[in-house]
Order: sequence, then structure tokens, then C-alpha cells
Amino acid sequence: MEIYLIRHTTPAIAKGVCYGQADLDVTESFLHEAAIIQQHLPASITSVYSSPLQRCKRLAEHLFTDHAIQWQDDLKEINCGKWELELWDEIPKDEIDPWLTDHVNVRIPGGESYSDVFERVTGCFKKIIKLHTTHDHKTIWPDAGDSLPRAVIVAHGGVIRSILSYITQTPLADSFTVFSFHYGCVIKIVHVNGNLTHEVLSNIAQEKETHKPSGI
Repeated sequence: MEIYLIRHTTPAIAKGVCYGQADLDVTESFLHEAAIIQQHLPASITSVYSSPLQRCKRLAEHLFTDHAIQWQDDLKEINCGKWELELWDEIPKDEIDPWLTDHVNVRIPGGESYSDVFERVTGCFKKIIKLHTTHDHKTIWPDAGDSLPRAVIVAHGGVIRSILSYITQTPLADSFTVFSFHYGCVIKIVHVNGNLTHEVLSNIAQEKETHKPSGI
């Protein structure tokens, strides 16, 4: 089977603001970015899964008008807890320093750690693979015909980084260095006989992202 990972388009958020599960809207460049994404998708799609947050929801509904999109809470971005929509520079040092030292295991106050995100995201990812590879997908999706099962996941940077870390066995602590995925990126994953490989189809920088602290 094939799985296409799509990161949402540029969100409407000021520079330097911490955000995760805040339900941000998209910017005026949405249609332009969506058109670029569309160019890298196959003509035939079996199923679509998406984070229910608005920046993903709008993109999924725009790209896949003929599909019953399956909204998955497990595909949401990291929960930033009490830091949500706060300026990074204004988060108290005694709160942020432990997290910067070990963001993989230290939870954001009232929120999640990177390990928490990884566990829920990969759990969802494995279920999607199992559904498409252990059942007759023609029975579940009769309109798919004889085509190869092709699923789409519309999600967030942290979600995509978690999935790629899982399939490449990259340590989470290294993943921010190894993987850099811009808004609107498209990554193709191929699953054959239990093996997972990936190919970056599009990863165009719309603008420099400044929504994370420099410590990670």
C-alpha cells in the first residue's frame, strides 16, 4: 500500500508564538499552497485520515471533496498545555529549561512530551496500515476497484516527524535535526511485505518558521 503524508498549509499565527493544538486558521496563501500539494497526489485515493484541527480540516476538505474523511484525534499536534499561544520568550525559565534539556521525555505543563505524541501517533499509523493490509480493501472501499490501496494522512509537523522517526528508527532526540518538513510538504510511504520506505515528493519552504525555541 501507499500512504501520503501531507502537512497543513501556513497557519495564521504571529511569529514567536508557541502553538500545538490551538485551532488556528489558514492564511491567504492557502489556495496557492493547496494547488502545489495537489500536483503531488495520485489520481486514485482509497481513504483519507486527518487531524480535526481547522488548519488540517480545511485542507483535507478542499483536496478530497469526494471522500468521507476520517477525523482522528490521535493525529493532532502536540498538546502545549499552559504554554499554548504564549510567546516562547515569555515562558518562565524554570518551566522551559527542563523541557529544552529533554523535550522527548519532559511534559509541557498541562500538556504532552514528544514521547507522548510519538506513542499516540504511531498507534494510529499502525492501525491504518493494519486496516489496509489485513483486510480485503475492496470490501471496505468498493469504489477502489483494482487499484493499490492508497491512504492519505493530513496532519502536523510533529505528527509527520513522529511517523518518519518510527519507520526509519530515528531516535526522537535526533529527529528535529534529521527531518525538516515545511508547511504543505508531501511524503510518500510505501508498505511492502512489512517493510516501510519513504520518499519526499514536495518540501517547499513557504517562509522561515519561527514557532519553536532555538534550543531544539
